[in-house]
Amino acid sequence: MQLPEFKLERFFAEHEFNVSHLLCASDCEAISVESLLALEPEARQGLDELWLGYTESTGHPDLRAAIAGMYETIEASEVLVHTGAEEAILTFMNGLFEPGDHIIVHTPCYQSLMEIPVAIGCEVSPWQGREDFAWAPSLDELEGIIKPATRAVVVNLPHNPTGYLAPHALFDRLIEICREHGLILFCDEVYRGLEYDPADRLPAACDAYKNAVSLGVMSKSFGLAGLRLGWVASHNREILAAMANYKDYTTICNSAPSEYLAAIAIRHRDAVVGRNLDIIRGNLALLDDFFERFSNQLTWVRPKAGSIAFPRTAADSNGGTKLFGDLLEKKGLLIAPGGNFGHDDNNFRIGFGRATMAEALGVFSDYLEGVS
Repeated sequence: MQLPEFKLERFFAEHEFNVSHLLCASDCEAISVESLLALEPEARQGLDELWLGYTESTGHPDLRAAIAGMYETIEASEVLVHTGAEEAILTFMNGLFEPGDHIIVHTPCYQSLMEIPVAIGCEVSPWQGREDFAWAPSLDELEGIIKPATRAVVVNLPHNPTGYLAPHALFDRLIEICREHGLILFCDEVYRGLEYDPADRLPAACDAYKNAVSLGVMSKSFGLAGLRLGWVASHNREILAAMANYKDYTTICNSAPSEYLAAIAIRHRDAVVGRNLDIIRGNLALLDDFFERFSNQLTWVRPKAGSIAFPRTAADSNGGTKLFGDLLEKKGLLIAPGGNFGHDDNNFRIGFGRATMAEALGVFSDYLEGVS
């Protein structure tokens, strides 16, 4: 399987640790091991005594039980732990599909959701979110894309890079469509728990539909990217078995310290995720003022969940490319042009899940004032 260059990851490899101000990170504010262990009085001793041998390939039972507790109907045996979300995407696509299968992918998107099935030999059709409809995709369009060879629909809700979150009615109809056509629904839910209004939170896809796979990770809502740990949950054990089989050719099993620390964070998810949601809400208030102040230069669809948004420049063509170059060269500030997500470069991703966002936004404001 030959894969093209991963644009976003090469972009971050070149720039992320070489700039003064990062305004496009997709994750939330991290915490230290010390802060995480403080959530449970006995956790430090448990970490000191942790056995550093091979772990269970499906994930430690305690971790799988903690993950299952985040869902309504999932049992621990219906969870498969991976090394990050990226590995889970890889095992899902390679474990389930073969050349000639047709996959529908919600776009713009994280590149691997589309490129891995293409590399396998699948036919891939984009299901486009529409900026003029607050980034909502069309269900009528989806039904028109489905064909006899269609095997799966891949969605990302809450959505990266736009912050779009489907209304309950759209989500329910999406599941009905998948059920009617016998399709697998792969739902990237890595920002679940970061809805600004709790009433907007969607059911986990794996709770709503037997042939759905829900993807989760410690890096986004939890802000614990350094643990490199993700998972899938599904009632369809044949899907899980196919993914587990492919995982035997990748990492085999996960890091014991990461699994131990992740279980602690999940058991205390209200505190860990709640802290990040507080940071996001504070930063959103700053962004509201920012986009109102510079409305002649930038527009945005205000997100409904997550720590990312996808603003647009007022320039006629590839304005995001020039803006990215100017900000990087003149201010040491990094934004992510839309081309990294298979979109045009008039849009660019910003991230606002970190405590340093206010400083970065101030630098952005100084630049815009200078060119207004």
